[in-house]
Order: sequence, then structure tokens, then C-alpha cells
Amino acid sequence: MPLYKIIQPNSQTTVKVWKITESYDDLMSPLDLKPNSLKRVLGMKSELHQRGFLSVRHLLRDFGYTDQDLYYDDNGKPHLKDGKYISITHSFTFSGVIVSDSEVGIDIEKQRQKITIIANKFVDYEFQYLSEDDDDYIKKLTVIWGIKESLYKLFATPGMLFREHFLVIPFMLDHGETVAWIDYEDKKYRYNTHFLEFEGFTCAFVTT
Repeated sequence: MPLYKIIQPNSQTTVKVWKITESYDDLMSPLDLKPNSLKRVLGMKSELHQRGFLSVRHLLRDFGYTDQDLYYDDNGKPHLKDGKYISITHSFTFSGVIVSDSEVGIDIEKQRQKITIIANKFVDYEFQYLSEDDDDYIKKLTVIWGIKESLYKLFATPGMLFREHFLVIPFMLDHGETVAWIDYEDKKYRYNTHFLEFEGFTCAFVTT
């Protein structure tokens, strides 16, 4: 199954999600990868990761780009040669790409019980409105993680910490959006955030 979902949060921004059902060979055969991309995918030990990497290249094609249009800076942040902003994610059987005229970040996460074990590592302020007794506790934690991961991808600055530098304003799951802040080195940055769930996964993305 190729393209799974298209979301347009504003006129300058598009999100595309791919459900990865194809085999490695089916994903690889139509692609023209740069030598370093080919080396990277062949070096991956997990076929799941290989298929995730390749599905992202199919999403690029759906946007009208090729692997040659994509490059990474020293912090591992992806860029497009035409100057548009891009962020990339893949998790198990889903991948996602967001392209915009302004800076963006995206993350897809599988909703799993084990996120409760690591909550203290990425949640601080948000504990003020979270409750472990809430039936949606895992889903809300996953949204917060996804938003903070998206912020981290957008800002791409070594030394930033999810727990200390990122804040997610209280939200309702059915609203699908909230506001997040980066508070870093005496500067504050405000971002619009969006989230949705499908098939046990949460997709979050941030826009300026």
C-alpha cells in the first residue's frame, strides 16, 4: 500500500504518510539512489529499517523530488536543494515526510506501554496536567514525545534536552493540536503543533 494519508495544516505545508507493506525489492527497484544513500541502506542490519528508509524516498518522489534533491547537514538535519524545509520520520510500518516553506519537524511513534517507564526522562512541566489513572495516559505521553521529537528535529541543536528545554501546553486528544515552546539559552520560541493517531501509531508535527 503506497500513500496512506495526506495532511495540509496550512497553505505552505504538506504532510504525507506511507504505510509500508511492500517488500524490500519492490521498494528498491524503481529508485535511483545516490551512492552514499545506497551504501547506507545496504549497511542497515534490519530489513524493517531498510524498508523505512526506502519508503521515505518514495514519499520524496510523491512530492516531486528524488534522492539527489536531499542532503544532510553536520547535525544530521535533512535539507532540500530548492530551499524548502523538510523533516522525515519512520517507525515500524509507517513513514512520514513534511515539506514546508518554513521550518518544520515530524515524528511517528508506535503507542506502547513502555513509554510510561521513560516518562521521567522527557516529561517535566507536562506532569502538571497528566494523570497515570487517565485511560489515555499512554496516548498523551506518545503525543508529548512526538511533539518534542519534532521540535528537536526542527531545531537540530546539540545539547537540547526534551525534559528541560521543550514544553507542551495542555491539550485534548480529540482536538489534534496545541502549542509548544522551546526555552533555550534565555530565548523562547513558540510553535504550532498537530497530532493524529492511526492503527496504534501517533503522528505529531510542528510548524512555525
